[in-house]
Amino acid sequence: MAGHPPTPRDVLTPDALGMLQEIAHSGSFAAAARQLDLVPSALTYRVRAIEEALDVLLFDRSSRQARLTEAGQELLREGERLLNDIDAVANRVKRVATGWEPQLTLACDGIINRTTTLEICGDFFALQPPTRLRLRDEIMTGTLQALVLGQADLALGVVMDTSTQADIQQRELGVMNFVYAVAPHHPLAAVEGPLRDEQVRQHRAVAVADTSQRGRGMTVNLLPGQDVFTVPTMQAKVDAQLRGLGAGYLPESMVKAYLDSGMLVQKTLERPPRVIRSGYAWRAAPGTRPGRALQWWLDRLESPATRRALLEQAYSAAR
Repeated sequence: MAGHPPTPRDVLTPDALGMLQEIAHSGSFAAAARQLDLVPSALTYRVRAIEEALDVLLFDRSSRQARLTEAGQELLREGERLLNDIDAVANRVKRVATGWEPQLTLACDGIINRTTTLEICGDFFALQPPTRLRLRDEIMTGTLQALVLGQADLALGVVMDTSTQADIQQRELGVMNFVYAVAPHHPLAAVEGPLRDEQVRQHRAVAVADTSQRGRGMTVNLLPGQDVFTVPTMQAKVDAQLRGLGAGYLPESMVKAYLDSGMLVQKTLERPPRVIRSGYAWRAAPGTRPGRALQWWLDRLESPATRRALLEQAYSAAR
């Protein structure tokens, strides 16, 4: 039974790409054959097999020199990239074997300072580890849930929860204060004294959508019957409230510049101030040690300065 004709995957091997590079570099099939320790007919046969599988001509046979066609030049360009990728993969595999994870995914809550997070990522990349980093934007219960569902390896900004499963470890980042803020042209800005629930309920609230994938997620500081404008991120919530599209609680450190400049007005409510304990969490199965990438991040989070910076939001009121 006759075999199937060769496919591009059959013929475009690293050896074949190297052979084509040598022909192009040598300028002739005969010179390349000598360098590769092949008889010219064998070299010609291999090139024709590649051309037949791709259904293109790679070399112009009308001259005495091995001159690449446009298709041949493109194959050489892409082939060089593929050979470099193969070398890079081999190096990554070797380094992963030393205990580095192929990828580390961080679930970052909207209250986490993105600038600080990226600065830490830069320090991590400076090590030139084989681990790729991936960041996920999450809100409220979705932050911890990404870790529980195996979609993240480290969760930053989780609401501290004592009911999580046994293989989830948690540590505190710090305490974050929230302020109730409105734009200066919002109706509530002119109301004197602490705001009662009845007064707050009459005005639209701006809320960030919980990214929980199971259940209905968490809803905080919304009153029954109150109109709600739901936005996808904490920064979108700040922007909406700056425009007077609604009112609501915002991280104090995130909006301090806006409060100082008068672009937002802080209001006092009759209900107690909102304060949350924020933490970070990771999975620690019994009898296993964290990979080197995760351990690097955990070591970095041992620093009080790092934890504090992750909760501080230095946004400029001039942005």
